[in-house]
Amino acid sequence: MVTLAEVAQHAGVSASTVSYVLSGKRSISAGTRQRVEESIQVLGYHPNAGARALASSRSNIIALMIPLRTDMYVPVMMEIAIAVTTAARSHGYDVLLLTGEEGPDAVRRITGSGLADAMILMDVELDDERLPLLRGTEQPSVLIGLPADTSGLTCVDLDFGATGALCAEHLAMLGHRDIAVIGEAPAVYERHTGFAERTLDGLRSRSRELGLRVLHRPCEGGFDAMSLTLARVFDERPGTTGFVVQNESAVEPLLALLRRQGRAVPEDVSVVAICPDQVAVQASVRLTSVAIPAQEMGRNAVEQLIAKLAGQGADDVVLIAPELTVRASTGPAPSAP
Repeated sequence: MVTLAEVAQHAGVSASTVSYVLSGKRSISAGTRQRVEESIQVLGYHPNAGARALASSRSNIIALMIPLRTDMYVPVMMEIAIAVTTAARSHGYDVLLLTGEEGPDAVRRITGSGLADAMILMDVELDDERLPLLRGTEQPSVLIGLPADTSGLTCVDLDFGATGALCAEHLAMLGHRDIAVIGEAPAVYERHTGFAERTLDGLRSRSRELGLRVLHRPCEGGFDAMSLTLARVFDERPGTTGFVVQNESAVEPLLALLRRQGRAVPEDVSVVAICPDQVAVQASVRLTSVAIPAQEMGRNAVEQLIAKLAGQGADDVVLIAPELTVRASTGPAPSAP
């Protein structure tokens, strides 16, 4: 393993000069800095993480809290996590992944141990019990998600309220008047998870303005659960011609059941999904959808956090505008008999 002294000898400077280049604690001339950096690259030197942390009071680690629940669509969560990790490495930070459901205890562990310089929290609930601890610490943090009260917090998310409204507008424009929302698993709503609640609020509000009737049914996903949910929808609202699906695991079962019932998509029933593009384009019917911008969310959260670590960031809410892509699953509402 290459040592700091070897880097100093190769660059023709003192060991303390190499240390100052690495820590940034003192001003070093551009020429000297360039020689040191070239020696670091040529020799493949990597500073000892423990020594670097002691010297700078920084660990150069970001903690990412991402509870992996069975009722959540894990691929999206992991895509965001990969985006966070990639963006963090571009700034010289590693990522500590916390996947348990410890809630406030995990926040206390990170803030009290010095394991990480900052935190990114996912799976945010409207009244998230982790938030008072975040507001009470000086350690920088960013939420990927939006709670009910954003004061004193920095948040990055898709504008799920606008997403729900956009889905309602698209179906209304096509002449649909009875819409069913196939939502996430019931536990997601019981926890008051922000993205699910905000989507529903935005869709209902816009539907009222447009004169649409909306029926919301949570669904565990899978064929059997979707079969029961769909039967309930048509029992309660037999005139339903538009579906909005915010549950990736329910997409293909819904399409299969509609085919089994002889309901053609989009001639008889239109379907809009809120899901990753990959899910939309690989479905048995290419789905009109609002994509989840996982990469953008992860990158943006890291950029906000790096600014805070540099003392330049301010509490802010960044909402990414939704984009609806029309594909083969939506069309004009069928004419009344």
